[in-house]
Amino acid sequence: MRKITPYSDKDQAIQTLDNGGRFYNILTKADDGVISQSELGKVSGLFSDKQKMILFLDLATSNLSNKDRDQIISVLSKELRSVYNQYTVKKMVVNEVKEKGELSTNIVITGVPKRIASKSDFTGFIMVPIVAGKVTTFSMIPIVDTYDVYEITSDDSLDTFVIAHAKGGQRLPEKKIKVAGVLKELKSQKDETDSEKYLEVVYYLDL
Repeated sequence: MRKITPYSDKDQAIQTLDNGGRFYNILTKADDGVISQSELGKVSGLFSDKQKMILFLDLATSNLSNKDRDQIISVLSKELRSVYNQYTVKKMVVNEVKEKGELSTNIVITGVPKRIASKSDFTGFIMVPIVAGKVTTFSMIPIVDTYDVYEITSDDSLDTFVIAHAKGGQRLPEKKIKVAGVLKELKSQKDETDSEKYLEVVYYLDL
């Protein structure tokens, strides 16, 4: 998980994004008027996860006007624009995510997270793939073994929603923030067919 500082203006955004990529991206050039996947990957700190790159782009440009954001999208390469359209980011409030959020989609939520401190306070499970040779099986493990888990609350509702990020990094501040991530499935140990949703947080920004 990574904290994002949004771009303050369109020119700053384009200059930073049109960076030529990493040294081995010999087919991309800085300041050529086209933002490629490799260039976005360099800024977002990702190598190949296209879906999460789009999360970064959305959050990093979130303080710009719609007109400026549209101009940035217009200079994305044809391939990257297709990826952008494929992984459209949806802004939702807490109760909307519960009712309308679709698994594996990019979601942004604004609210105040509160960390769930112990396993006894939360019993959700996630499915983890285990590969043995050519065979892949899945095992259920407590989400708190792998993630720091929070409940986020929005201003206009008493509803809460589960969000989580990988252990070992900076914890989310317990104040109003914007979090961006991928919606995933959360299961109950008692009944594997009983499932809810949680947001795997990739980026956040202060408000």
